[in-house]
Amino acid sequence: MWTTLIEPPELAAHLEDPDWAILDCRFELPRPDWGARAWAEAHIPHALYAHLERDLSGARSAANGRHPLPQPAALAASFGRFGIDERVQVVAYDQGAGMYAARLWWLLRWLGHEAVAVLNGGLAAWQAAGLALESTPPARAPRRFFAAPAAGGVVESAALARSVAEGVLERGEQLLVDARSAERFAGLNETLDPVAGHIPGARNHPFTANHDAQGRFLPAAELRRRWQATLHGRPAADVIAMCGSGVTACHNLLALQIAGLAGARLYGGSWSEWIRDPARPVARGAESA
Repeated sequence: MWTTLIEPPELAAHLEDPDWAILDCRFELPRPDWGARAWAEAHIPHALYAHLERDLSGARSAANGRHPLPQPAALAASFGRFGIDERVQVVAYDQGAGMYAARLWWLLRWLGHEAVAVLNGGLAAWQAAGLALESTPPARAPRRFFAAPAAGGVVESAALARSVAEGVLERGEQLLVDARSAERFAGLNETLDPVAGHIPGARNHPFTANHDAQGRFLPAAELRRRWQATLHGRPAADVIAMCGSGVTACHNLLALQIAGLAGARLYGGSWSEWIRDPARPVARGAESA
């Protein structure tokens, strides 16, 4: 069973296995329909397409963020349509570094399905290995997916606001780790959300620090070294992962898992939900020491 990463040759050996499901998660925020078009033109054989906003996010409202978590029942129905049940090994990929594939990885694990891995290096690594693509839409029969959501895996805005107000983050009893770039975290270059900055007491660990120039995750030992510098001696179970909308935070959660640092939780609403309430505090500048 693959539970974190899988390499292109390992996936290639299982393309004809009916108990393997491959999901193409390619996406671009400025062009929401690009990924589906790219999948239609060419994809890994037998891969189905999972759209970030239609399949891997819930309905937006005046109170939530840009990519709210789906309701578990709706998400389970989507996974069932993709032909996933408890027997299926799932492999997710995107155009490269796994920032969208990691979202699907985390969602499946949230619903209790551990047999899910991200293709290391994504479609770029598959093509670099000289492996074939196809344009034929695959035919995969639906299956019954039973959801068993993990208790406590998600942190809500109200609970996080209490932690901020009570000084829990300042005392280091919880570690809120933001996956956005250092510029966005500091409020210097906000390109996606109407308010710049970060949640007071948060630490910054950009998800790009998890992978190399080819979009492949760094070795487990190097990931562990980098994350231990961010954790400052605290266990991973104290970590709440966030980002702009709950997507690249999952990349950090996957990196932690690869590094053997399990137990972190997700703030699904992330920055784009936090700023929906103008009463919630905002900090700017680099993180405090």
